[in-house]
Amino acid sequence: MDASDQEMQQYLFDLQGYLVIRNVLEAAEAAELNRLIDAQRLPSPRERIRFGSAAGVHGPDHGFLNWGEPFCRLLDHEAILPILRFRLGDCFRLDRLYGIRMHEGQTMGSMHADYGASARNSFTRAGERFHFAPNGIYEGFVVAAWNLADAGPAHGGFWCIPGSHKSNFKLPRQIHEPRKGGLRGHSGGTGGVGRVVLRGGDARNSPVESRPRAPDTALQVLRLPHGVVTGAGASAADVPLTPRQEALLTEPADPHTFAPSLFSDGPGAER
Repeated sequence: MDASDQEMQQYLFDLQGYLVIRNVLEAAEAAELNRLIDAQRLPSPRERIRFGSAAGVHGPDHGFLNWGEPFCRLLDHEAILPILRFRLGDCFRLDRLYGIRMHEGQTMGSMHADYGASARNSFTRAGERFHFAPNGIYEGFVVAAWNLADAGPAHGGFWCIPGSHKSNFKLPRQIHEPRKGGLRGHSGGTGGVGRVVLRGGDARNSPVESRPRAPDTALQVLRLPHGVVTGAGASAADVPLTPRQEALLTEPADPHTFAPSLFSDGPGAER
C-alpha cells in the first residue's frame, strides 16, 4: 500500500472496527481449504461450531496448521500483513487460531466483546469515559478472519456493531442476547447491529469479532503485539514453515530486542 491507501485503511479500520479485503483467495484456494477441512471428519456443527485451537484449549491439530500447507500460507499472507503492521507494529505474534462452521437453521451466535466498556464482564461505571490520545491506536490484538463461504443477508455470517470498540458504555442486554429460533426470514439488525457481506475468499480484520450464523465456514486468527501475553499461545505445526511463519509462533518477547521485525524493511530484520 502507498501512504494514501494506508491512511485511508487505517482511518476506516479505526472508524468501523473492521476492514474487509475482497477476493484475497482465488476460488480454487478456498475450495482446497474447504476440501482439507472436510477431510478431517469433524463433529457436526450442530454438536460443536468451533474447531482448532481457541481460548487456551489446544487440540492435537495445533489449530489446523497441520492439515496442510495451504493453511500455513494464511499466517503471513501478503494481503493482510500491511494492515497488521499499521495496527500492531513490526513485531507481532500469533496467539490462537480456530475455525467456525455453522449450518443453515442453527441459532445465531451472541454478540460479544473481550475488552473495554462493551465487555460483559466490564466494571466500568455508567458514564465513565475512556480517554484516547489523538491519532493513536492502543488495541492489544487484531483478528484476521478468512471466509470460505458466502455470508451476507441471505446466508447469515459476520455481524457487528460498527465503532463499538470505542464505546464508553456497557453493551445492553437487549443487544447482547441472541433472538430465539432460527434465522429464516430474518431481515435487518437492531440497535446499531449491522451485517458485513462476505464472499468466499474474502478476508476480514477486526479488533473483536461476533460469531457467524449460517451457513458459513471461517478461519479466525488472533494476533498480538509481541510483548503481550494472554495465556493462550499457538502451537508449532508439523508442516514445514517459512522463517517468517516460524517467527509468528515464537513466545512473547521484547520487540526488536529479542523479536526481530517481520518485514524486510523493518529495524533489525533479517534480510
